[in-house]
Parts: sequence; structure tokens; C-alpha cells
Amino acid sequence: MSSSGTSYFVYIVASPSRTIYIGITNDLVRRVHEHQIKEIPGFTATYHVNRLVRFEEFADPATAISREKQLKGWRREKKIRLIESMNPNWNDLSLAWDDEVRKKPGSLGSARDDREEETTD
Repeated sequence: MSSSGTSYFVYIVASPSRTIYIGITNDLVRRVHEHQIKEIPGFTATYHVNRLVRFEEFADPATAISREKQLKGWRREKKIRLIESMNPNWNDLSLAWDDEVRKKPGSLGSARDDREEETTD
């Protein structure tokens, strides 16, 4: 993850039953934590979508937004293939973050996206 400047992340979170949500943020640690504690009412809180299964990092917000829109336009099968190309067991990637990353304010940037919307699968 970028050590200088702001990074933007397109991420996919999933429920244990593999319901998925695609979002964008510039603070991945904070945003995943919000999903995990169901801080924002909506689709992900209702359907327990809180496990980070994939993310991509971008330096440019326009590129990240374009990628988010692209992924949201894909059929569910293609999204699943993308996830499983790097994470075949749908492991929660946030579990690999150490305590330093979790505790450091703004460790991956500051807030952006915090919209809750259902992804069309």
C-alpha cells in the first residue's frame, strides 16, 4: 500500500454466504472496520457483508471510480472469478493486518465513499 500521498481503493467485501458488495474508499482500514461493526445501516449491515475478499489500489481517484463502475457492471460469475483468482478460499484479507495498521489513524488515507448501495449480481 502506498506510503506517500493518497491512495484510493476499490474493494470487495463478502458475507459468509458470499453475498458481495463493491465499494471505493481512500481509507481501506477504516471502511472495512465500518463494515465489520455495521456502523452504517444499509445493504452490507443487513446481509452481514463484512469480510474483505479483494482490493485494488489506485493513485488517481478517477481511475478508481472507473474501475468500481466497471466491476459493478460485471455479471456475478465474472466477479467471483476475479475474487478467486487471488483469493480462492474467500479469506478475510483484513485479518492479515497487524495491530499497528488497525490503530494508526489515517493509515491508508482519509474518508471517501461511504455510500451504501446494493451491487447487482
